[in-house]
Amino acid sequence: MDQVSFGVFDWIDRGTGPVNRLYEERLKLLEAADDSGFFCYHLAEHHATPLGMAPSPALFLAAAAQHTSKIRLGPLVYLLPLYDPLRLIEEVAMLDQLSGGRLELGVGRGVSPYELRNFGVEPENSRAMFDEALAVVLKGLSAERLDFSGAYYHYADVPMELHSLQQPYPPLWYPTHTPSSIEYAGRHGFNFVGLGPAAAVREHTEAYRRAWGAHKHDPARLNGHVAAPKIGILRLVVIADSDSEAEAAARAAHETWYRSITQLWHAHGDHSIDGLFSWESSLATKSLVYGAPGRVREDIQELVAASGCNYVICSFAWGTLSFKQSLRSLRLFAQEVMPAFLTT
Repeated sequence: MDQVSFGVFDWIDRGTGPVNRLYEERLKLLEAADDSGFFCYHLAEHHATPLGMAPSPALFLAAAAQHTSKIRLGPLVYLLPLYDPLRLIEEVAMLDQLSGGRLELGVGRGVSPYELRNFGVEPENSRAMFDEALAVVLKGLSAERLDFSGAYYHYADVPMELHSLQQPYPPLWYPTHTPSSIEYAGRHGFNFVGLGPAAAVREHTEAYRRAWGAHKHDPARLNGHVAAPKIGILRLVVIADSDSEAEAAARAAHETWYRSITQLWHAHGDHSIDGLFSWESSLATKSLVYGAPGRVREDIQELVAASGCNYVICSFAWGTLSFKQSLRSLRLFAQEVMPAFLTT
């Protein structure tokens, strides 16, 4: 088993308080994560939904860079079909420079057809737009001038005055659960994040490792400078002094989080994703982990063994969890769970 490391994932779910206080408290939580040995803070991008109070990840990550010094920072993911790739090149380069070379660059095409359509993007075009946009971004970050001609994007001899601190560009990330995309991630050397039950993710991690191993010496790999990829899995986490206290906090917070994550779908009469995020399915798939430190430590050890992952990404702040609850959870996790995975 690879050495296991840990990250923090965030939607910046609106919850019930004022948004400006939400930002302030999240930055304080990040300062605690920075001091606690977490590898990276990963921030989702969502639009027109209470789930995503950071629709511009770079804005919040720029603030986060000024409040931290060690933890790496990155979108998980930039929704590439929603960006002008030329503008995104400059944004990525600037953010990597501002953070002192701490950017981890997550990319994707978007899972919500409703968010895409709000921007005039038809979901059936998102794959082709993603492929082109990624090619443009990586070419622009690693060249002095940008030339590109595709079905969606055209650039002719554009000077690239700003480059990322990490060369040729920051490490790339790709979360997915579809077989073709898993093979794509492994073949190109992306860091990978699996979604869903541990047993299903185990199949994905094995497929990823096969593709990564078969192509690790390919000169055209997009993420060729990453020698040992992180293979991650995401979990909601609540830790308290007792199992009962943690369960009560998780139950209370989950109701609001569930409404947030399904609201845009429900607004269009679409209930197809309900079963993925309900309280019952969250417990059945163990996508939500809660309890006293000892119980959570055992659950995470089982998760790592069952999934084959070497990176566990934890969301400590979601739904109506208070700042105090989230901070307590994060600190207990760092003090009582993470040391069990250190190797000598």
